[in-house]
Amino acid sequence: MKLRIVLADDHQMFRHALRALLARDNGLEVVAEAASGDEVLAVVARQAVDLVCMDVAMPGMNGIEATRRLCASHPGVRVIGLSAFADRQFVMDLLNAGASGYITKAEAGDELLRAIRTVQQGRSYICPDVAGAVAGALRDRDSLETALPRLTARERQVLQLIAEGYTSPRIAERLHVAPSTVEVHRRNIMRKLDLHNVAELTRYAITNGISPSTAGELSRLP
Repeated sequence: MKLRIVLADDHQMFRHALRALLARDNGLEVVAEAASGDEVLAVVARQAVDLVCMDVAMPGMNGIEATRRLCASHPGVRVIGLSAFADRQFVMDLLNAGASGYITKAEAGDELLRAIRTVQQGRSYICPDVAGAVAGALRDRDSLETALPRLTARERQVLQLIAEGYTSPRIAERLHVAPSTVEVHRRNIMRKLDLHNVAELTRYAITNGISPSTAGELSRLP
């Protein structure tokens, strides 16, 4: 019997690339695609699913909340998280929500196939990009909590997009929320991190792995 998989990501081209990758394995079948956490829950509610490849940062209900609800309502469904970033707090939040694995999108090739087979056997899988960060977080969870002010999953999404150069209206459009809601998140982020402008937010996001950057990009920040 084939493993029935749902691909959840708000980028259609990325979903299609994953579908083509998984089609190489005769033991896997992509039964549905979803662009948001709400769509994932709707798909699983109406048909049999074994595993969800879940993007962390989706509009509306994000992947972390979708994973939490999915694992609570359908404990037999496994989740492998997908993200463009190796932010250790994203990883820990998703694993704490019930996910069985985590893969960065940069490694979503043969690494994803290995992750699926590992999770299918009842084990957990963390890609090499984030394994070290997760191990460190598990060894010293208390220090981690005090070292980095705790942002909510939505606040990290907003911070990530700010660091990528999105304006508040564009962030609101991407996350399907009101611009005023984005401004509230922005103020809360600045208050929690004691930062005061976009340059400082961007530097923090890059330094802590919430947004990727080259050394040159970081050096150009004021």
